[in-house]
Amino acid sequence: MAASPKKWVRNVKTDSTHPPEGLFKKNPETIARTLASKKVSPKGPGSGMRMLTYFINRAGKVLSAEDKARLEKAKELLSRRIESARKKERNRAA
Repeated sequence: MAASPKKWVRNVKTDSTHPPEGLFKKNPETIARTLASKKVSPKGPGSGMRMLTYFINRAGKVLSAEDKARLEKAKELLSRRIESARKKERNRAA
């Protein structure tokens, strides 16, 4: 059985919006707020979550424990924003 290629992200061909340069070096609150914005994620905060997850996966083992913890905190904050947006949508529909 052939092993799957390790560099799967190298094959990503889509190109859409981009987070601002240096965003992932900032504090978790700023990362979450920026990725949830319409400017960076016109399709909503879920798109921002995918960008953040992609960045973490792309960094892989090179990411320090401190940086990974900061980015995971940003994921948690962004997840709360997504849930809040979903609740607002449900309330509008009801």
